[in-house]
Amino acid sequence: MSKRIILSIAGAAAGAVNGLFGAGGGLVLVPMLGKKVGLSENEQFPASIAIITPVCVTSLLISGKWQLSFIELLPYLLGSAVGGVAVGLWGRKIPSVWLHRFLGGIILWGGIRFLW
Repeated sequence: MSKRIILSIAGAAAGAVNGLFGAGGGLVLVPMLGKKVGLSENEQFPASIAIITPVCVTSLLISGKWQLSFIELLPYLLGSAVGGVAVGLWGRKIPSVWLHRFLGGIILWGGIRFLW
């Protein structure tokens, strides 16, 4: 199977996961960006975010479920922007093994939380 077809399937899987659960498409994309595209660990996560962001916006627009006003969303948007800038500036100084452990812990916590 060609690399382009594999990446298209990975993109479709990421979109499906993201559309179903509202997040998680990066769990599909990050390994593919490393194994099939050859990006380093420091490049995989930003590339995944760049791919997932329009997928999230598309999912939101298609679902049409606006449950919060812009004013209610503003603190989350500002906090996300500050967090994104901080990690963009200083995230590369964190050893990747710690990032993997932290992400694994968040995924595990989220999975356990949804079981109950």
